[in-house]
Amino acid sequence: MKILVLNCGSSSFKYQLINMEDESVMAKGNYERIGIGESFLTHKVGEDKFKFTHPVENHSEAIKFVMEQLTDKVHGVIASLDEINAIGHRVVHGGEKFTKSAIVTDEVEKGIEDAITFAPLHNPAHIQGIEACKKELPGKPNVVVFDTAFHQTMPKEHFLYAIPYEYYEKYGIRKYGAHGTSHKYVSLRIAELLGKPVENLKIINCHLGQGASLCAIQNGKCVDTSMGLTPLGGIAMGSRSGDLDPSVVTYIMKKENLSPDEMETILNKKSGIYGISKISPDNRDIEEAAAKGDEQAILTLKEYAYIIAQYIGKYAVTMNGVDVITFTAGVGERGPETREEICNYLGFMGVELDKEANKVKGEEREISNKNSKVKVWIVPTNEELMIARETMSLL
Repeated sequence: MKILVLNCGSSSFKYQLINMEDESVMAKGNYERIGIGESFLTHKVGEDKFKFTHPVENHSEAIKFVMEQLTDKVHGVIASLDEINAIGHRVVHGGEKFTKSAIVTDEVEKGIEDAITFAPLHNPAHIQGIEACKKELPGKPNVVVFDTAFHQTMPKEHFLYAIPYEYYEKYGIRKYGAHGTSHKYVSLRIAELLGKPVENLKIINCHLGQGASLCAIQNGKCVDTSMGLTPLGGIAMGSRSGDLDPSVVTYIMKKENLSPDEMETILNKKSGIYGISKISPDNRDIEEAAAKGDEQAILTLKEYAYIIAQYIGKYAVTMNGVDVITFTAGVGERGPETREEICNYLGFMGVELDKEANKVKGEEREISNKNSKVKVWIVPTNEELMIARETMSLL
């Protein structure tokens, strides 16, 4: 079975064509600037990379062009689109309606539309991708894999906010979480690496990138996660504030005479490590500045690590212990300084880092020493493979 995995954004989408016989990536790519001029596609086959400047107005035109590249005689990997058996789509938010992946129907699409209020930038793009695939690959099954679905196992007392209950009943205001596909993949992979059933493990997974979240996974199920109603909550991120005193929001709005939309822009695009450092939302830029002695950059990295370590401690309480801490995503996989800074706070839990083993980027390996009471691992995430596996299992 060959499965095309799509991850659609508002003006871009990433894709992978995966052969499920051996789970190998046949081709992958990224179409950028869709509908905003100077659209271009980066298409990779093995070590070969091809770039095409090809203006398109919408996702349907972009997906059609990608289909042409997949079947091209020079850099294509299939003879015909008939070889594609199904399409798996990443969907950021499924609200409370979806507790697992689903084959696309009119009812499923309506559910994705209903959750647009919680993911206004993401869910409309996902719908565009689904509609484009229905047009360009008629008759092929489409499957949606929800980032929120993995978190639907949280107990009610873990996902409710301490606000009037009527707002949950009327508007569905509660913690939903995000990155569920990544958290699920890493939990299954670390169980495999440790040679233990995931049902016997207490895992804290740290998905650290431009967007970031932590997840407490007990017996293979999410019992708590850091992101909330939207992907703005939880730990501080590249440009997102994460959790703060709600009065901070209203205070700034009153002082600066800001509208709700203007305040949301500040919290989403001007806060986090970017807001504190005044340098960049990219950890690499801040680490470079810190290495040169920039005090604001040093402060930023310390606060970032402190907040994450606090959440790890919180989730150890949630599960009454922890067996393994995993780091994944861009910063988690490629930030040895950040990992070390976080682990320095966790000595009370018996965490002992192997500093030499930690000096790697993007490698799957244990980075705790033999005396550590809690294992610490780097596990590169693979959301696309998880989506492909979910798609195949449904079909």
